[in-house]
Amino acid sequence: MWSLYRKEIASFFSSVTGYLVAGVFLVLTGLFLWVIPGQMNILFGGYASLDSLFYLAPWLYLFLVPAVTMRLFADEKRTGTMELLYTRPLSEWHIVVAKYVAGVTLVVISLLPTLIYFYTVVQLGNPVGNIDFGGTWGSFIGLLFLSGIYVAIGVFCSSLTDNQIVSFIMAVLLSFVFYYGFEALSQMVSGSSQSFIVFMGIDEHYQSMSRGVLDSRDVLYFLSMIWLFMYLTRTVLRSKKW
Repeated sequence: MWSLYRKEIASFFSSVTGYLVAGVFLVLTGLFLWVIPGQMNILFGGYASLDSLFYLAPWLYLFLVPAVTMRLFADEKRTGTMELLYTRPLSEWHIVVAKYVAGVTLVVISLLPTLIYFYTVVQLGNPVGNIDFGGTWGSFIGLLFLSGIYVAIGVFCSSLTDNQIVSFIMAVLLSFVFYYGFEALSQMVSGSSQSFIVFMGIDEHYQSMSRGVLDSRDVLYFLSMIWLFMYLTRTVLRSKKW
């Protein structure tokens, strides 16, 4: 399993994909947070806060994560190497987990340089360090969980087709539905069903973590959704073998 994981990581950085995803994410967040005047600009905001980063990141990852995951299975099918994976001493779970962890690793690598933003904001506080550490670290954790669901959705969509573009579009649409679609749908209903629909969306739990509160219900939601899409991916792979 780890050999497959290392292969995926090596393939990310042997092409432009890995560098492009990390570069686009850092350039866009850097421009909005430090260069372009506006409400998201930290220097113009007057507060030592990374709220702008945590607002932008889910929308940027909505497109960047599917760009990472679209090739994970689709490319294997297109080139005919999927059959080779089945001949190796690996179960479907091993294959799914290896590719999923590789995708998450690339997302984490793209997120690590934003710790420089965190350090800068801490230094800009008056006095130095006047920042909501609980909310900030909670937002980082929430963003990692959110990205984990995006990767799981992307891996699932990639397992459905041998066309990378189709995989990308499906992953973007499905990620959008889970991030914002349920919240939008909840505005059309009322009563107890509204609370349930909101609960099914990612943003409700992401915002909860952003307040610095690590509620077990939010953690369970993220882990359950990740497991669900990985299970669906495994089911697709098993069906393709027969």
